[in-house]
Amino acid sequence: MENRDGESGTAVSGYDSTHRDEDERDVLSVEQIFESKTIPPWQEQLTFRAFFVSFVLGVMFSVIVMKLNLTTGIIPSLNVSAGLLGFFFVKSWTKFLEKMGLLKQPFTRQENTVIQTCVVACSGIAFSGGFGSYLFGMSETIAHRSTDGPIDPQTIKNPGLGWMIGFLFVVSFLGLFSIVPLRKIMVIDYKLTYPSGTATALLINSFHTPQGAKLVKKQVGALGKFFSFSFLWGFFQWFFTASDGCGFASFPSLGLKARDNR
Repeated sequence: MENRDGESGTAVSGYDSTHRDEDERDVLSVEQIFESKTIPPWQEQLTFRAFFVSFVLGVMFSVIVMKLNLTTGIIPSLNVSAGLLGFFFVKSWTKFLEKMGLLKQPFTRQENTVIQTCVVACSGIAFSGGFGSYLFGMSETIAHRSTDGPIDPQTIKNPGLGWMIGFLFVVSFLGLFSIVPLRKIMVIDYKLTYPSGTATALLINSFHTPQGAKLVKKQVGALGKFFSFSFLWGFFQWFFTASDGCGFASFPSLGLKARDNR
Protein backbone atom coordinates (compact mmCIF):
# COMPACT_ATOMS: atom_id res chain seq x y z
CA MET A 1 0.00 0.00 0.00
CA GLU A 2 2.78 2.37 0.88
CA ASN A 3 4.60 1.68 -2.37
CA ARG A 4 1.42 2.02 -4.29
CA ASP A 5 0.57 5.29 -2.57
CA GLY A 6 4.10 6.50 -3.03
CA GLU A 7 4.01 5.66 -6.73
CA SER A 8 0.63 7.32 -6.99
CA GLY A 9 1.90 10.40 -5.20
CA THR A 10 4.90 10.56 -7.50
CA ALA A 11 2.67 10.17 -10.54
CA VAL A 12 0.29 12.85 -9.32
CA SER A 13 3.12 15.25 -8.56
CA GLY A 14 4.63 14.54 -11.97
CA TYR A 15 1.25 15.07 -13.60
CA ASP A 16 0.79 18.37 -11.75
CA SER A 17 4.26 19.61 -12.63
CA THR A 18 3.77 18.68 -16.27
CA HIS A 19 0.49 20.57 -16.45
CA ARG A 20 2.01 23.47 -14.53
CA ASP A 21 4.78 23.65 -17.10
CA GLU A 22 2.24 23.54 -19.92
CA ASP A 23 0.17 26.28 -18.28
CA GLU A 24 3.25 28.45 -17.81
CA ARG A 25 4.26 27.80 -21.42
CA ASP A 26 0.79 28.82 -22.60
CA VAL A 27 0.88 32.02 -20.52
CA LEU A 28 4.37 33.02 -21.59
CA SER A 29 4.22 31.67 -25.11
CA VAL A 30 3.43 35.03 -26.72
CA GLU A 31 6.47 36.70 -25.16
CA GLN A 32 8.81 33.71 -25.51
CA ILE A 33 7.99 33.02 -29.16
CA PHE A 34 9.01 36.51 -30.31
CA GLU A 35 11.83 37.01 -27.83
CA SER A 36 14.51 35.64 -30.14
CA LYS A 37 13.08 37.04 -33.38
CA THR A 38 14.61 40.17 -34.83
CA ILE A 39 12.45 42.97 -36.19
CA PRO A 40 12.70 43.05 -40.01
CA PRO A 41 13.71 46.32 -41.70
CA TRP A 42 10.96 48.62 -42.94
CA GLN A 43 11.53 47.56 -46.57
CA GLU A 44 10.40 44.04 -45.65
CA GLN A 45 7.42 45.32 -43.69
CA LEU A 46 5.92 47.40 -46.53
CA THR A 47 5.35 44.53 -48.97
CA PHE A 48 3.22 44.37 -52.10
CA ARG A 49 0.96 41.67 -50.64
CA ALA A 50 0.33 43.78 -47.54
CA PHE A 51 -0.75 46.78 -49.62
CA PHE A 52 -2.83 44.61 -51.97
CA VAL A 53 -4.76 43.02 -49.09
CA SER A 54 -5.06 46.47 -47.48
CA PHE A 55 -6.56 47.86 -50.69
CA VAL A 56 -9.14 45.07 -50.99
CA LEU A 57 -10.13 45.18 -47.31
CA GLY A 58 -10.05 48.99 -47.32
CA VAL A 59 -12.59 49.13 -50.15
CA MET A 60 -14.82 46.58 -48.43
CA PHE A 61 -14.67 48.28 -45.03
CA SER A 62 -15.25 51.71 -46.59
CA VAL A 63 -18.46 50.44 -48.19
CA ILE A 64 -19.58 49.04 -44.83
CA VAL A 65 -18.72 52.28 -43.04
CA MET A 66 -20.58 54.39 -45.62
CA LYS A 67 -23.64 52.18 -45.29
CA LEU A 68 -23.62 52.61 -41.50
CA ASN A 69 -22.82 56.31 -41.82
CA LEU A 70 -25.84 56.94 -44.04
CA THR A 71 -28.24 54.83 -41.96
CA THR A 72 -27.42 54.67 -38.24
CA GLY A 73 -24.53 57.15 -37.97
CA ILE A 74 -22.76 54.90 -35.44
CA ILE A 75 -19.52 53.20 -36.50
CA PRO A 76 -18.10 50.32 -34.42
CA SER A 77 -14.39 49.77 -33.90
CA LEU A 78 -12.95 47.86 -36.86
CA ASN A 79 -9.46 47.16 -35.48
CA VAL A 80 -10.17 43.55 -34.57
CA SER A 81 -11.91 42.73 -37.87
CA ALA A 82 -9.18 44.39 -39.95
CA GLY A 83 -6.36 42.58 -38.14
CA LEU A 84 -8.23 39.28 -38.20
CA LEU A 85 -9.11 39.30 -41.90
CA GLY A 86 -5.68 40.64 -42.86
CA PHE A 87 -3.99 37.80 -41.01
CA PHE A 88 -6.33 35.17 -42.45
CA PHE A 89 -5.95 36.20 -46.11
CA VAL A 90 -2.18 36.69 -46.11
CA LYS A 91 -1.57 33.58 -44.00
CA SER A 92 -3.66 31.49 -46.38
CA TRP A 93 -1.74 32.91 -49.36
CA THR A 94 1.68 32.29 -47.78
CA LYS A 95 0.70 28.73 -46.83
CA PHE A 96 -0.28 28.06 -50.43
CA LEU A 97 3.02 29.48 -51.72
CA GLU A 98 4.92 27.48 -49.10
CA LYS A 99 3.35 24.24 -50.29
CA MET A 100 4.24 25.17 -53.86
CA GLY A 101 7.81 25.93 -52.80
CA LEU A 102 7.55 29.57 -53.97
CA LEU A 103 7.50 31.37 -50.63
CA LYS A 104 10.35 33.90 -50.42
CA GLN A 105 9.37 35.88 -47.33
CA PRO A 106 7.29 34.59 -44.37
CA PHE A 107 4.34 36.54 -43.03
CA THR A 108 5.33 38.71 -40.08
CA ARG A 109 3.55 40.61 -37.33
CA GLN A 110 4.78 43.86 -38.81
CA GLU A 111 3.02 43.14 -42.12
CA ASN A 112 -0.14 42.36 -40.18
CA THR A 113 0.16 45.72 -38.43
CA VAL A 114 0.61 47.52 -41.78
CA ILE A 115 -2.58 45.89 -43.11
CA GLN A 116 -4.57 46.69 -39.99
CA THR A 117 -3.38 50.30 -39.97
CA CYS A 118 -4.15 50.89 -43.67
CA VAL A 119 -7.62 49.35 -43.48
CA VAL A 120 -8.59 51.30 -40.36
CA ALA A 121 -7.23 54.50 -41.95
CA CYS A 122 -9.32 53.95 -45.10
CA SER A 123 -12.51 53.31 -43.17
CA GLY A 124 -11.73 56.20 -40.83
CA ILE A 125 -11.37 58.62 -43.76
CA ALA A 126 -14.63 57.33 -45.24
CA PHE A 127 -16.41 58.16 -41.98
CA SER A 128 -14.67 61.34 -40.75
CA GLY A 129 -14.08 62.76 -44.24
CA GLY A 130 -17.67 63.97 -44.40
CA PHE A 131 -18.87 61.84 -47.32
CA GLY A 132 -22.09 61.07 -45.50
CA SER A 133 -22.66 64.52 -44.05
CA TYR A 134 -21.14 67.94 -44.74
CA LEU A 135 -18.93 67.22 -47.78
CA PHE A 136 -21.86 66.76 -50.17
CA GLY A 137 -24.21 68.86 -48.04
CA MET A 138 -22.37 71.98 -49.24
CA SER A 139 -23.24 71.31 -52.89
CA GLU A 140 -25.52 73.47 -55.03
CA THR A 141 -27.98 70.60 -55.49
CA ILE A 142 -28.61 70.31 -51.75
CA ALA A 143 -28.83 74.12 -51.45
CA HIS A 144 -31.63 74.25 -54.06
CA ARG A 145 -33.50 71.52 -52.21
CA SER A 146 -33.31 73.32 -48.87
CA THR A 147 -34.42 76.79 -50.05
CA ASP A 148 -36.50 78.35 -52.83
CA GLY A 149 -34.85 81.77 -52.80
CA PRO A 150 -31.62 82.96 -54.40
CA ILE A 151 -28.41 81.25 -53.31
CA ASP A 152 -25.23 83.07 -52.46
CA PRO A 153 -22.35 81.46 -54.45
CA GLN A 154 -20.04 81.88 -51.45
CA THR A 155 -22.20 79.55 -49.36
CA ILE A 156 -21.91 76.54 -51.68
CA LYS A 157 -19.03 74.28 -52.66
CA ASN A 158 -19.65 71.69 -55.35
CA PRO A 159 -17.74 68.39 -55.06
CA GLY A 160 -14.53 68.24 -57.07
CA LEU A 161 -11.90 65.52 -57.09
CA GLY A 162 -8.96 67.90 -56.83
CA TRP A 163 -9.97 69.96 -53.82
CA MET A 164 -11.50 66.94 -52.07
CA ILE A 165 -8.19 65.03 -52.27
CA GLY A 166 -6.34 68.05 -50.92
CA PHE A 167 -8.88 68.50 -48.15
CA LEU A 168 -8.64 64.85 -47.11
CA PHE A 169 -4.82 65.04 -47.09
CA VAL A 170 -4.95 68.03 -44.76
CA VAL A 171 -7.53 66.41 -42.47
CA SER A 172 -5.83 63.00 -42.40
CA PHE A 173 -2.21 64.09 -41.94
CA LEU A 174 -3.03 66.76 -39.38
CA GLY A 175 -2.76 64.07 -36.71
CA LEU A 176 0.94 63.58 -37.46
CA PHE A 177 1.73 67.01 -36.04
CA SER A 178 -0.04 66.20 -32.77
CA ILE A 179 0.39 62.42 -32.43
CA VAL A 180 4.16 62.30 -32.98
CA PRO A 181 5.00 64.84 -30.21
CA LEU A 182 2.44 63.23 -27.87
CA ARG A 183 3.97 59.81 -28.56
CA LYS A 184 7.40 61.16 -27.63
CA ILE A 185 6.11 62.68 -24.40
CA MET A 186 3.44 60.24 -23.24
CA VAL A 187 4.65 56.84 -24.45
CA ILE A 188 8.45 57.11 -24.61
CA ASP A 189 9.25 59.64 -21.84
CA TYR A 190 6.45 58.96 -19.35
CA LYS A 191 6.00 55.31 -20.42
CA LEU A 192 2.20 55.53 -20.23
CA THR A 193 0.19 52.63 -21.58
CA TYR A 194 -1.57 53.37 -24.86
CA PRO A 195 -4.79 51.32 -24.45
CA SER A 196 -5.96 50.80 -28.02
CA GLY A 197 -2.41 50.38 -29.36
CA THR A 198 -1.54 47.89 -26.63
CA ALA A 199 -4.74 45.92 -27.23
CA THR A 200 -4.06 45.81 -30.98
CA ALA A 201 -0.46 44.71 -30.41
CA LEU A 202 -1.53 41.89 -28.08
CA LEU A 203 -4.19 40.84 -30.57
CA ILE A 204 -1.79 40.69 -33.53
CA ASN A 205 0.86 38.92 -31.44
CA SER A 206 -1.67 36.28 -30.44
CA PHE A 207 -2.55 35.68 -34.11
CA HIS A 208 1.03 34.64 -34.83
CA THR A 209 1.21 31.97 -32.12
CA PRO A 210 0.22 28.33 -32.79
CA GLN A 211 -2.77 28.61 -30.46
CA GLY A 212 -3.86 31.91 -32.00
CA ALA A 213 -3.67 30.60 -35.56
CA LYS A 214 -6.16 27.86 -34.69
CA LEU A 215 -8.45 30.36 -33.00
CA VAL A 216 -8.35 32.66 -36.05
CA LYS A 217 -9.85 29.93 -38.23
CA LYS A 218 -12.83 29.63 -35.87
CA GLN A 219 -13.22 33.39 -35.63
CA VAL A 220 -13.11 33.91 -39.39
CA GLY A 221 -15.60 31.06 -39.84
CA ALA A 222 -18.02 32.69 -37.38
CA LEU A 223 -17.48 36.10 -38.99
CA GLY A 224 -18.16 34.71 -42.47
CA LYS A 225 -21.27 32.88 -41.26
CA PHE A 226 -22.90 35.95 -39.74
CA PHE A 227 -21.76 38.18 -42.61
CA SER A 228 -23.41 35.79 -45.10
CA PHE A 229 -26.61 35.71 -43.05
CA SER A 230 -26.68 39.53 -42.84
CA PHE A 231 -25.99 39.91 -46.57
CA LEU A 232 -28.69 37.41 -47.56
CA TRP A 233 -31.24 39.05 -45.27
CA GLY A 234 -30.39 42.48 -46.70
CA PHE A 235 -30.68 41.12 -50.24
CA PHE A 236 -34.04 39.55 -49.37
CA GLN A 237 -35.32 42.87 -48.06
CA TRP A 238 -34.04 44.74 -51.12
CA PHE A 239 -35.56 42.19 -53.52
CA PHE A 240 -39.06 42.70 -52.11
CA THR A 241 -38.86 46.52 -51.97
CA ALA A 242 -40.70 48.30 -54.80
CA SER A 243 -40.42 51.92 -53.60
CA ASP A 244 -39.74 54.04 -50.52
CA GLY A 245 -41.72 52.95 -47.48
CA CYS A 246 -42.37 49.53 -48.99
CA GLY A 247 -41.15 46.03 -48.23
CA PHE A 248 -39.89 44.15 -45.19
CA ALA A 249 -37.44 46.94 -44.32
CA SER A 250 -40.43 49.23 -43.61
CA PHE A 251 -42.40 46.69 -41.58
CA PRO A 252 -44.09 48.50 -38.62
CA SER A 253 -42.48 46.39 -35.88
CA LEU A 254 -43.53 48.95 -33.19
CA GLY A 255 -47.12 49.19 -34.41
CA LEU A 256 -49.11 51.21 -36.96
CA LYS A 257 -49.59 54.17 -34.61
CA ALA A 258 -45.84 54.50 -34.06
CA ARG A 259 -45.33 54.21 -37.82
CA ASP A 260 -47.82 57.03 -38.49
CA ASN A 261 -46.01 59.26 -35.98
CA ARG A 262 -42.62 58.29 -37.43
